[in-house]
Amino acid sequence: MSVANVAFGSIEQTQRALASGALTSVALVQEHLDRITRWDPQLHAFIDVYADEALAAAEGLDRLRQAGTLLGPLHGVTVAVKDLFDIQGKPITGGSAALPPRTSTLTASAVQRLRSAGAVVLGKTHTVEFAFGGWGTNTTMGTPWNPWDLQTHRVPGGSSSGSAVAVAAGMACAAIGTDTGGSVRIPAGLCGLVGLKTTHGLVSRHGLLELCPTHDTVGPLTRSVRDCATMLDVLAGPDPLDPVSRLAPTRSVAQGLGKDMKGLRVWTLPWAEREDVDAEVLRAYDRALDALAGLGMLLVERPLPHSLEHSMRIAGSLMSAEGYAHLGPLFERRELQFDPNIQRRILLGRDIGAAQYIHLLRQREQAKAAMLEAMDGVDVCVFPTNAISAIPLTEVDELATPLSRFGRFVNLLDLCSVAVPAGLSSAGMPISVQFIGRPFAEPTILCAAFAFEQATPWGQAVPPGLA
Repeated sequence: MSVANVAFGSIEQTQRALASGALTSVALVQEHLDRITRWDPQLHAFIDVYADEALAAAEGLDRLRQAGTLLGPLHGVTVAVKDLFDIQGKPITGGSAALPPRTSTLTASAVQRLRSAGAVVLGKTHTVEFAFGGWGTNTTMGTPWNPWDLQTHRVPGGSSSGSAVAVAAGMACAAIGTDTGGSVRIPAGLCGLVGLKTTHGLVSRHGLLELCPTHDTVGPLTRSVRDCATMLDVLAGPDPLDPVSRLAPTRSVAQGLGKDMKGLRVWTLPWAEREDVDAEVLRAYDRALDALAGLGMLLVERPLPHSLEHSMRIAGSLMSAEGYAHLGPLFERRELQFDPNIQRRILLGRDIGAAQYIHLLRQREQAKAAMLEAMDGVDVCVFPTNAISAIPLTEVDELATPLSRFGRFVNLLDLCSVAVPAGLSSAGMPISVQFIGRPFAEPTILCAAFAFEQATPWGQAVPPGLA
């Protein structure tokens, strides 16, 4: 691998090039910085770039490599960080221009783990204001541009919009985001990436601006399933600074990829849930199911215990209730300017009282139990990631939630899920499917997704005009 084609290489390919001496971390960082300079004025992925610090870190990592010392599986690799994570000494906005940026006094555990494994943090990426939105729009700080169409400003998906655009456009090897109702998988799906919604508590949320603590999770966005597993191996595990993570297992997921998936039992999308899904998405989804059957997986049809619409309503109410508990006093200040779409969603939580909130939590627990019982006899669910592909920004209806339909129920039911490229629309926009598993079943869903990725060409595709 040379600097000329490193921008769209996987972490695996990049590490081989670094190990062989064909590439240095300094050259890699410089290539990504050059691409940021060239493309980010249009794509608007980054809110802040740490150019000098990144180059200095790369120089030190190259010297360590020359001395025979490697910090970890990300040694010398570049990453971008969603602007919801604290990085000591750096400003953090949470995607909001309502108040001046706060300077972080600590570094989020997830970021610290990336650095400890040798990653070079290039900078912070844009997000939907306080991460409450699936389109990826931000009316006060600007909406990132989906890199798969350089002529028309199409939505990138949210809320981890900038992280997805940065990786998809070859401006970073990988990124981290957060997923409360699809916020990693939605932009991964719309931008042609792999995105992992982790089990709640698997990755520490210490140093993260919270929206809905019962649903918030941290996960990677990458170009391949193996890269996703590598990032997960670095990020996952218990953290004393986040008590919710105390039961998180420590394991190597990346080493387990490549298993024979013959006989894996796959629960497919019930026919009742196909209504209002774009026809091109359904065609790509059905082709994906054919590919899974061709790998020897067994397709299983059965109804869901509760409709996706039912799950969306409960999850949406919990997000508003908890969002208001955390952010309500801020959003009630009339002298401050917020994205009106986010303000509306937050203020909906004002009318959810304690009794109703407890009832919502009970509904959630009942739904979780029903889903786990219904999953008896299957290994994974494979559903579309998004009901539509990326649309022009001018066509967005902020009152509609087609991008949350297949996202929120995973968070509500505390499942894990990985989104994987599965085709292109007639307009050339990415289409995606997601592999969904029980809590802490990341090894199973990643193995199944890896088998699918290896059997199909979609993981090799890159945005035209950016290569």
